[in-house]
Amino acid sequence: MLKPEIVKKLIKILGKENVFTTKEDLICYSYDSTPHDHLPDIVVAPANTQEIVAIIKLANEHNFPVVPRGGGTNLSGGTVPIQGGLVLALHRMNKIIEIDTDNLTATVEPGVITATFHQTVEKEGLFYPPDPQSMFMSTMGGNVAENAGGPRGVKYGVTKDYVLGVEAVTPTGEVVKVGGKTIKNVSGYDLIRLFAGSEGTLGVITQITLKLIPKPEAKRTILAIFDHLDDAAKTVSGIIKQRIIPTTLELMDQKTMELIEGYIPSGLPTDAEGALLIEADGSAIDVDRQIGVIEQMCKTCGAREVKVAQDATQEAQLWAGRRSAFGAMARSARQVLAEDATVPRSKVPDIVRSIQQIAAKYQLTVPTLGHTGDGNMHPNILVMKQDEEEMKRVDAAIDEMFKAALDLGGTLSGEHGIGLSKQKYMKWQFDKASLDMMKAIKKAVDPNNILNPGKIFLKDE
Repeated sequence: MLKPEIVKKLIKILGKENVFTTKEDLICYSYDSTPHDHLPDIVVAPANTQEIVAIIKLANEHNFPVVPRGGGTNLSGGTVPIQGGLVLALHRMNKIIEIDTDNLTATVEPGVITATFHQTVEKEGLFYPPDPQSMFMSTMGGNVAENAGGPRGVKYGVTKDYVLGVEAVTPTGEVVKVGGKTIKNVSGYDLIRLFAGSEGTLGVITQITLKLIPKPEAKRTILAIFDHLDDAAKTVSGIIKQRIIPTTLELMDQKTMELIEGYIPSGLPTDAEGALLIEADGSAIDVDRQIGVIEQMCKTCGAREVKVAQDATQEAQLWAGRRSAFGAMARSARQVLAEDATVPRSKVPDIVRSIQQIAAKYQLTVPTLGHTGDGNMHPNILVMKQDEEEMKRVDAAIDEMFKAALDLGGTLSGEHGIGLSKQKYMKWQFDKASLDMMKAIKKAVDPNNILNPGKIFLKDE
């Protein structure tokens, strides 16, 4: 519990209406989309960089932790205040400061909702590709902190590929500004990339300059239906071998489609083992060419049916189903553990088979989908958190899934981050020298361990 004099100072900085201490308010900021939860001591909502500077300096003076929080949609426990302290809710900092059509950039505050940003830039005929599934709730600052991806990552990359500049408050209360509107910038260490994916441990992001691109002239969507999941997985590498890079290349297994259809009927086949949802964009002529090649490759790899959406309404219907997948799973279980293992895309069939085998071994329900075009798989384990015996099997299964991904040359996360959920696996992927370097960076910029402590690294490592 923070001392009363600290609370008074926070009220003086922010105004009483932006400082929250009731249990009802604290509960709202105690959890994310994982099983982890912990009440903060206080929640504050700053309006600008200067208020954040004052809060961080106060935290260093009195040695209490500060956890930055955007939309709270992260899937790794990254915004859970496990040591209590102060949650820094950034929703009031929600201005789109500028859209620069001459330089094809935008400058935003961290609390801007991702979907709102998409809609705003597209009105200008421009395009911001990163599209996390939670984009109607997630914030731009959270996207940078978690280095969020999304279905379009196969062609366009992830958030870090579009960050040109960052303003941030350091863990000791200084303001740093790195990057800007230039496309090329190789001066000094790449501090922009250091902030992207830092999960709120190295600074509080207060302003972001982003690269935009021209909005594609056309796009089309295909749904390819497979009687055998392995054929669907093999189609991914088949399409890439044709030198076609789709905008999206999404896989859904049978259980996933059953749950979606029971939640938001979208025309997905519940009698098929798997389906691929594929989108191509570009010039109208090139999109038609790509769709033709993709359609033929799907049939060659064993698709029983290939549906090409004929208009925007059909496209929206297909994507509504895919984007509702997590909600459909949550509706069917007390808890959904959404995992995030990424492998080279040529290894997609192998990781899909491994996930199936592990699920069967531990008698678990594991609907699987993923951004298979970039090898990013999401096995979603449906569990009853209160069932201790089942949770033991879940823990063992997750261990085996990540071991399988690493054995295939993969990584622990393609877009969800490490947070609390994957700390114990860090030493599986990284050697001691790499881990020591990461921890040395944290220690150098946050000597008092103020910002989001207890995340990414295990305490005893």
